[in-house]
Amino acid sequence: MVAGKLLNRTDLIRIFMDKEKAIKPVVFLDRDGTLNVEVGYIRDLNDLKLIEGAGSSVRKLNERGVAAILITNQTGAARGYYSEDHIKALNTRLVNLLKEEGAYLDDVYYCPHYKEGIVPELSFECQCRKPEIGLVERAYEEHPQLDRERSFVVGDKATDVELASNCGAKGVLVETGYGKQVQSGEYQWKVSPDYQAQSISEAIDWILSELD
Repeated sequence: MVAGKLLNRTDLIRIFMDKEKAIKPVVFLDRDGTLNVEVGYIRDLNDLKLIEGAGSSVRKLNERGVAAILITNQTGAARGYYSEDHIKALNTRLVNLLKEEGAYLDDVYYCPHYKEGIVPELSFECQCRKPEIGLVERAYEEHPQLDRERSFVVGDKATDVELASNCGAKGVLVETGYGKQVQSGEYQWKVSPDYQAQSISEAIDWILSELD
């Protein structure tokens, strides 16, 4: 009720739209090694499997009104391993597996480009390949309710932590996937994340504590 009277349909629509426009925190999530098990380039869709706790972690974000957006580098098509449609199919499988656990992503963005690739239309230097911020900026443009001041990046690679630094977010490195190899110097380069977590579950719990 408003001012002692029942809300009409117009009032309800306005309130709903205002909620949709409300500024909300956002977590930009990596895919392989962060949400699903790292197994290299995935040629068989059935080989994409969620990391334990990934579904419940994303659901926690959903329940707290925190946007969960996938930001992932996927060079398999540029390298000639499979088509770009296969990348889309893998992302769809991820979305469906999360749905089975009562969780959802607010959007999905991927970069298919790789400068050293062999497929000409995908083999060039771009502004969307992490740690460049092109995909993050696209997300902000397409989702104006996202709050840059309360933003996080979660991933298992140095490029994820560097993306966080480049876009003004807090960076969380998970030790699943390549996380441990990053910090041991065996993969990419060592980084100084705002938080280092053993898993996606620990990462999301830390993020939610930061938002309290």
